[in-house]
Amino acid sequence: MTVRLDEQAPRPAAVPLVASPVIRIAARASLVAEILLVGTGGAVRLSGSGLGCPTWPRCTVASFTTTPAMGVHGVIEFGNRLLTFVLVVVALAAFAVVLRQWRTRKDLVGLALAQLLSIPVQAVLGGITVLTHLNPWLVAAHFLFSLTLVVLMTVFVHRAAVLPGPRARAAAPVAAAPVAVVLTGVVAVLAAVTVVLGVTTTGSGPHAGDATAPRNGLDPVVLQQVHESVAWLLLLTSAVLLVVAARGGARVRPVALLVGIEVVQLVVGVTQVALGWAAGLVVVHVFLAAVLTAATTAVVLAARGPSGAPTGQGA
Repeated sequence: MTVRLDEQAPRPAAVPLVASPVIRIAARASLVAEILLVGTGGAVRLSGSGLGCPTWPRCTVASFTTTPAMGVHGVIEFGNRLLTFVLVVVALAAFAVVLRQWRTRKDLVGLALAQLLSIPVQAVLGGITVLTHLNPWLVAAHFLFSLTLVVLMTVFVHRAAVLPGPRARAAAPVAAAPVAVVLTGVVAVLAAVTVVLGVTTTGSGPHAGDATAPRNGLDPVVLQQVHESVAWLLLLTSAVLLVVAARGGARVRPVALLVGIEVVQLVVGVTQVALGWAAGLVVVHVFLAAVLTAATTAVVLAARGPSGAPTGQGA
């Protein structure tokens, strides 16, 4: 029997799929690169090498690279600048692999493009920071911008592991679900406040990045106490969220990971203050701030899922 053309079933539209393993690897590499850049930037500052290259975009007036006369501080600062090129390679690779799926995964293309475009912005902001002799407020802005990129790349990792589509609150057939949603929002806000207070506290403390760099003029002791108090409140709220999630049958792994990171961060923070703002521990504290930011973002993302669509691997 001949089937008329107008009676044939219409061909289904292309169905967006969970991103390929290559894209998921690229997304994770992008997140790791952003976190490492935050950590190495903290090491530059805490080693007193913030002005190891005293100008920008050159390292000295006459050279783009460090010179022997600049010593170890020049090597450390110039080394951190070189890491930007590593980030460029990672960002270009991520953009290249997601661009092949731009028809079905425009969300991933947008996130990869955002990271790529952020690199010159970050470089210019870092250059202005150097040219202003490490103005503490610009240093803080540079750090917070880097953490914003950590948030975006955490979203990149998450979206590469789930089906695309509108986000909706994750289904939870328990009365505690609204409580978990509220607690998740409170945790996100407290985490942001904790990080901002930590950045402000560092801007008032002894680690300016250079002996001649100014401080923000605020009382570091008072700021540290407020910062620590909010951090304890964050840990308490996260622990309550963990209990609520476990009782409601929700995924507890992201929350449990966040609680673990918060415990370590608090121990490091309290210890660094007890040891007189030990530079080595402050570096760890800065690195953990980036990890905490990523973990908090993951908790928020875990509370949401595609509307009416199953999640893919790693969702």
